[in-house]
Amino acid sequence: MASTSGYSHRDPMLKKRDEFEDLLEERRNSSDLRYAFRSYSPVLYKELSPCTASSLKNMVLQSDQLRFVISQVCLETGRAVDDIQEEASAILEEMAHNLQLSTVRFFAFTLCKVFKTLFRSICVNEEGIQRLQQAIQEHPVVLLPSHRSYMDFLLMSYIMYTYDVALPVIAAGMDFMGMKFVGEMLRMSGAFFIRRSFGADKLYWAIFSEYVKTMVKNGFAPVEFFLEGTRSRTSKSLTPKLGLLNIVMDPFFKGEVFDLNLVPVSISYERILEESLYARELLGVPKPKESTSGLIKARKVLSEDYGSIHVYFGEPVSVRSLAQGKIDRSQFNLLPRHIPRRPSEEISNLVNDSAYRLVRAQEENMVLKPWVLLASLLLQSHHQNQATALEELTEQAVWLRDLSRQYGAFLHWPDHVPPSEVVSSSLSLHRGLVTISEGRVQLALEQAEQSGPGEPPRAATPEEELLSQAVTILSCASYRNQALHIFLRPALLASAVHAASSNNKQEVFNSFSFLRNMLSNEFILCPGATVQDFEDACFLLVKTGALQVSQQEVVVTERGHRTLAFLTSVLDPFLQGYQVVCRFLCEEATEDLTEKQFVPAVRKFILKLLLAGQLRYTEVLSSDLQKNSLAALLRLGAVRKIKGECLVLKVTSMFLLQSGAGNSKGQQGDGELIGRHSRRETSDSESRRRSPVTQRPR
Repeated sequence: MASTSGYSHRDPMLKKRDEFEDLLEERRNSSDLRYAFRSYSPVLYKELSPCTASSLKNMVLQSDQLRFVISQVCLETGRAVDDIQEEASAILEEMAHNLQLSTVRFFAFTLCKVFKTLFRSICVNEEGIQRLQQAIQEHPVVLLPSHRSYMDFLLMSYIMYTYDVALPVIAAGMDFMGMKFVGEMLRMSGAFFIRRSFGADKLYWAIFSEYVKTMVKNGFAPVEFFLEGTRSRTSKSLTPKLGLLNIVMDPFFKGEVFDLNLVPVSISYERILEESLYARELLGVPKPKESTSGLIKARKVLSEDYGSIHVYFGEPVSVRSLAQGKIDRSQFNLLPRHIPRRPSEEISNLVNDSAYRLVRAQEENMVLKPWVLLASLLLQSHHQNQATALEELTEQAVWLRDLSRQYGAFLHWPDHVPPSEVVSSSLSLHRGLVTISEGRVQLALEQAEQSGPGEPPRAATPEEELLSQAVTILSCASYRNQALHIFLRPALLASAVHAASSNNKQEVFNSFSFLRNMLSNEFILCPGATVQDFEDACFLLVKTGALQVSQQEVVVTERGHRTLAFLTSVLDPFLQGYQVVCRFLCEEATEDLTEKQFVPAVRKFILKLLLAGQLRYTEVLSSDLQKNSLAALLRLGAVRKIKGECLVLKVTSMFLLQSGAGNSKGQQGDGELIGRHSRRETSDSESRRRSPVTQRPR
């Protein structure tokens, strides 16, 4: 066996994490009214006085950048300056926050009542709060929470108020503006509203960017936004959106602030409020429009138990440190700083790399509950059409608990409680997703009945039955997905070993590299880190005794078969999803297929195959998986866009043609099918430059 000493400094088990405190414990034993009206006096950046909302708007309207852009728009459109200035004022009025402490106190009182009803505990790492308080005093701060629920931004402000930390101003979508009364309440609690897209609208972009940069440069309040851009319906981290991150980092690049602290925040829900709503969205049921009446109707959730929440404030990341040796800031001395220009390639690369690093930091500090492991095991049993004995499920969960800890999981498993009780408690909390009969556990796939108002129930069609079952399966998969960042790299290696035709290390690496490249729209895989990820995966599988790795070979050990079987099963639904999309594009797609038509068409195709028994994984019905598959094929050049929205096959892509048609049953060997192409189709140039076979581990 090859020595693993070169990997030891990357052992994830050595990562130190803070302890948690339950902030609801005190709330259950004291007056909510007294809490809401208590003294609130947070320390601000350089001990500044808070800036009023009207003063902030005046600073933006009088800024050099906005004046320059207004003059440019005048020249381009021929409109009067006064006319454009009036439009700018209206845009800013629609956008700007109007933070009022009285509104915050109202929310503090209301949320106390709601949180104590919904959740058993809200656990926060107080050391992280202390680091944040210190960071706010030293430099402007940007908060970057993960985004899994509508609850996230309310929760963040609630925590900041509780710990006497400066309240953030929060970037929110315009969707919330449609909620009468509630929209304005959110504005008065610190939300500022931005359009989902504004394309080539120079004026809107200038106002938006200047508004955010003014808040950052002056440090009046921490700026908060979701790096993923939108809520993850699958509980996987989404590819980061770079627009706002570019804007907040710009003042540092231009020398307008000495430094800027980016603080990743990981919010982990034991049970997600929008669980079934997300599953239905992924199956094509439109998202309900945000409305006050919808919020009132949703009050029935108050009768449910949603377990605990863990919120982990990560280490502040200094932009100055990120940029050291990578960015020459003197370039900004050559032009007036108020003239907008595109970021240079070196800045774009730094922002992109930083975004991935920050999302990875969010993932690493996500707290996993026992149910996440149980969901993974129950899904695999379901795929094998088996119910699992409760004792066997407990044994499997303990095995997976130990494996995930060795992989560095931040697992909240109460070791002082017998495993059987931990498992029973988790199954009870998620009883809507599982059934226990005669000591055997399986997913709760209820029979669907369809009828109109006042009509007698009728039997559901096979398609309706399948979609009803898919809601449970996708809901369960969303919990399994919370642990994917732990198992992803070892699973990629396990799948590569399974797909490669020999034990040759270079061949296994080529398969790993191909799979990693193919799935980089699906998971957070840092650009240029293929070799690093391969070495990390080798370390973990060697450390746990599943593989023996030498300079020339990768060999599965006798005890490693169980681990590799689990890991390959983790990725199998995703590989089958990508394969069936390839097959659809080869067999069914027409030359006038538009991107908008793609998801409904591929869903119909998948339903047909599932009903015919030709696919194993119901999860491939997820629109998220289908869109990511298409994005990967477009990136790899297997499919290309023409005429704007239309998609046509790039016939020269042998990968697409062979992987799509090579396995019509789709029941077995999807990993092998894709893997066979890895030896000749890998497009990751970085992996060709530096192979672990020719380079020693760092």
